[in-house]
Amino acid sequence: MAKVILRDLVKVYGDQLAVRGIDLDVEDGSFVVLVGPSGCGKSTTLRMIAGLEPISHGELRIGGELANDLPSRDRGVAMVFQTYALYPHLTVKENLVFSLKLAKVSPDEIARRVNEAVDALELGPYLDRRPSELSGGQRQRVAMGRAIVREPKVFLFDEPLSNLDAKLRNQMRVEIKRLQHRLGVTTIYVTHDQIEAMTLADVIVVMKDGEIAQQGTPLEVFENPANRFVASFIGTPQMNFFDGEIQRSGDRLAFVSADLRVDLDANQFENSLQEGLKVTAGLRPEDIIPNGHGLQPDGGIEIEATVTLTELLGNESLLFADVGGTDFVARMQQPRIVEDGEKVRFHVNGSRLHLFDAETELSLRKNS
Repeated sequence: MAKVILRDLVKVYGDQLAVRGIDLDVEDGSFVVLVGPSGCGKSTTLRMIAGLEPISHGELRIGGELANDLPSRDRGVAMVFQTYALYPHLTVKENLVFSLKLAKVSPDEIARRVNEAVDALELGPYLDRRPSELSGGQRQRVAMGRAIVREPKVFLFDEPLSNLDAKLRNQMRVEIKRLQHRLGVTTIYVTHDQIEAMTLADVIVVMKDGEIAQQGTPLEVFENPANRFVASFIGTPQMNFFDGEIQRSGDRLAFVSADLRVDLDANQFENSLQEGLKVTAGLRPEDIIPNGHGLQPDGGIEIEATVTLTELLGNESLLFADVGGTDFVARMQQPRIVEDGEKVRFHVNGSRLHLFDAETELSLRKNS
């Protein structure tokens, strides 16, 4: 196991700056997830850690050792790829032992490591099969086993579940989390799927345009997004946004848009919150509650909106609605079909309102 430290890490391809000076500490034994849209630099960062891409500038330390110029094989890392990267002509067992034989590990030690990996991943029935005879989930388990037998200091996962169907992704997500807990190996995991990030990570690192937009625990990033981008990326469905401004009524400040007014608790927001400031308000779907379908929040803020679409999900419904020309999504407990065009009253949980500066898009809410 090892701590991984990135300092001002930069990657340049020609005249394109792909990674823009990342600083990140991955603690020994932790599970860190890099998440963001395609092209944000997360996989490039992982490949620099793995030694598959040269570092243009900055420092990489693994277990206290400067690793910028170390060959990949000497870094103590093992990588699991999206495409599994198994040898198609070898059996499962032969895939597991291949790298150990190259490293001239003793036969007894090979047997021990392989047996432990096989037991951990329940690969016993498949040892004599070739990859073409396995399902996607089984192949991914073999790829994980091949990483485990190397007994690395650091596990690296590059979107390992993106080729699997939804049910199998859920199963494999649980397996990966349990395995990491059991082995206690420092793990860096890349995904574009924010649900994977939320469920797997000890620490989430949200990336955008080659930079870190925010890092923290899943709950910190969800509850206190640093900017509008993070607020829109983390959470399913994404946060609703309403453009408006700050107005004053007596000694109280309020957010006001076309058909929404929310009185503000000044203690929840930065001192820069002043009358006339142009802002964007954010409310998560669970904080806009259809009348009669959840606990009514304190404050009595209500809006009437026209439903444009209903998504029935079984345990809940999502209502897509329009208020004053602004579209939003609300969660409905005790699901039912709502007809398109139906007028519905919604209770708004004003205490959960987020505010973002309209110009900088930075959060104006104090971290709780």
